[in-house]
Formats: sequence, structure tokens, C-alpha cells
Amino acid sequence: MDTGSKRTVGLGELFRGFCLIGLSGFGGVLPWAHRYIVERYRWLEPDEFAALLGLGQVMPGPNVMNLSVCVGMKFQGWRGAIVAPLGMMIAPMMIVLALGLAYLHYGDMPVVHAILRGIIAVGAGLIIATGLKMLYVYRRRPFALVLAAAIILAIGVFRLQLLPVVLGLLAIGLLIEYQKAS
Repeated sequence: MDTGSKRTVGLGELFRGFCLIGLSGFGGVLPWAHRYIVERYRWLEPDEFAALLGLGQVMPGPNVMNLSVCVGMKFQGWRGAIVAPLGMMIAPMMIVLALGLAYLHYGDMPVVHAILRGIIAVGAGLIIATGLKMLYVYRRRPFALVLAAAIILAIGVFRLQLLPVVLGLLAIGLLIEYQKAS
């Protein structure tokens, strides 16, 4: 999925970039991944980011981790597909282990519970803001907005399973795009 850009990103850049994304993403890394990959580093265009994230969402495993594999693969092949997710995992894993040990000792304190509730609210806000940024990319594609609304309703409201919803709407989207191209 190349948009024609000639930009190359080295293994060291991939590791450092995804390490920063992983370290920034307390409460979820998606907003930070978008900020770094699209806005700061300009490794991907917004529509390419959305497409690769969509691919990562239908694959098993964490969405942004799948995205890191795809981005790494795009710029450095199989080596990048290994280095990028390692960059995202190593430092945060050490922090999470340290926080887990701290929680064992201080997790019963009311102030810790209050802090965690605040962190949850911040994480939800970041995810909503990133979703709106990504949705903005499709503002001139009403059909894409209709598909997004259908997915939100099917999964968020009616609690249908992700895979059948995605496959069904993918089939509808492909059929409509095929008819438009004919």
C-alpha cells in the first residue's frame, strides 16, 4: 500500500519512533501513533494511516501493534516488521512491570483508585479525538461515513461480533466501489 512517496525510514528511526509512541501512550497509543506517524514524522499520509490501521484492526492482536508491523514492513521489509513493534514494546513493558509492582503495594489506597479513574477519562478522550481526526479524512466520501456509522451502530449499539460486521460491510463497500468503477 504505497502512496508513491519515496521517503525511506531507517531501522533506527523506526525503533526510536515507535519507542516514543509506546512511551507516550499511557491509556492507549492510537492517538500518539497518529500524531507521530502522520503529523510529526510524516511517514504516512492520513488516508494511508487509516487504511493500515483498518487492516490492523481486522487482524488478530493489538491494533497499533499490527500497525507497527505494517509500517515497519513498508519501510524496511521483514527487519522493519520486527524492529518497529520491539521499539513500541520494550520500554513500556519495563514501566508496566514497575507499575505492577507498585500496584501490589499501594493498590488498595483510595487515591490510587481516583488516579486510575482520571487516567481512564483521559484515555477515552484521546481515543475519541483521534477517531474524529481520522474521520475527517473521509469528509468528502459520504459512503465511507455511512459505513463508519453502520459499524459504530452494529458493534457499539447492537453488540454484534466484529468479524461478521467487518466482512459484511467490506463486501458491500467492495460491491459499491466496483459498480462506481464500471
